[in-house]
Amino acid sequence: MLPTPVTSHLSKNELYDSVYDPAEDTFILLDALEQDAQLIKDSRICLEIGSGSGCVSAFAGQICGSTSCLYLSTDLNPNAALCTDETGKVNNIPLNPIIADLTSPLASRLDKSVDLLLFNPPYVETAMDEMSVAQESGKIDTTWAGGEHGMTVTNRVLNGGLVEKLLSEKGIFYLVAIQQNKPEQIIQDMLPHGLHGKIVLKRRAGREHLQIIRFARTVIES
Repeated sequence: MLPTPVTSHLSKNELYDSVYDPAEDTFILLDALEQDAQLIKDSRICLEIGSGSGCVSAFAGQICGSTSCLYLSTDLNPNAALCTDETGKVNNIPLNPIIADLTSPLASRLDKSVDLLLFNPPYVETAMDEMSVAQESGKIDTTWAGGEHGMTVTNRVLNGGLVEKLLSEKGIFYLVAIQQNKPEQIIQDMLPHGLHGKIVLKRRAGREHLQIIRFARTVIES
């Protein structure tokens, strides 16, 4: 079992008060990546959307290697980018955070080049005005307030054609979701985009029924 990346620096710097601490949704994603280690270990470009603490990218670095893969990440929160950078240094994984909205500065440059795409979005169902206030405040609420069905931010990635544009021919996309997000419907909605999805891990965490959906251009049997 691979160790969870060190993120103790989050509690030592008040700049990181607006950065999402690794929690159960983080850990189920780590478990899914470790479960699929043989599938993803040869990845050459890894991109995490909304990296927060950088824990997930640092963990991917343990699987794919610190020197054989380029680790890119985006986050709209400058403090999250700082935290991701520090997490990389603490864990000896060269993470490259970029302050950006989703993949806005990268999509055209990484056209069909990303072997490992990771996204733990704000997935909690909230009123749209609550989500807007959270985004404007820049506080911790931004990391979980997901709007209608908890899918407002996620749909910008799924429906905007970003996933199929970014993924390489062998690329794999991991998405964190909860039951209220309707994971089975997400899988069906991605088929017209040429992406085959499968729920590869489920876990209950309090009231949340967490699920990891894995997408690829071809059906993965495992």
